[in-house]
Amino acid sequence: MSGPSQAGGLFASLRRLLGTVLEIAEVRLALLSTEVELEKRRLFDALLWAAIGILVLATGLVLLCGFVILLFSEAYRVPALGTMALLFLGGGLLLLRQARRGLRSPDGVFGSSVAELQRDRSGLVDEAQHEQP
Repeated sequence: MSGPSQAGGLFASLRRLLGTVLEIAEVRLALLSTEVELEKRRLFDALLWAAIGILVLATGLVLLCGFVILLFSEAYRVPALGTMALLFLGGGLLLLRQARRGLRSPDGVFGSSVAELQRDRSGLVDEAQHEQP
């Protein structure tokens, strides 16, 4: 007669074990997500420094263009230089904003996986609680 109660206890124990395994997996995925997020930020910093380097090179190019403009027609050199400067600055700002937007992720890299594991674990805990008298 103790067979069904042992079987129920065994299944409840297995559910608790599976819940623990899922909780461990959830913690590991959360840690992995944090590490990936830090790596993404490091990559963004490297890209930002590269963008600043490119910006400095572009500034040199603009100054070279300005030098060439100053060598030619006096009537159009100041408006041409101002137009080129505004175009370079505006384009650079738009590109930096687009790069930052592309690297943002609202809920981490494995957000949906962690949420799914939490849902599985809560489902197992709820079922185990319903089976206990």
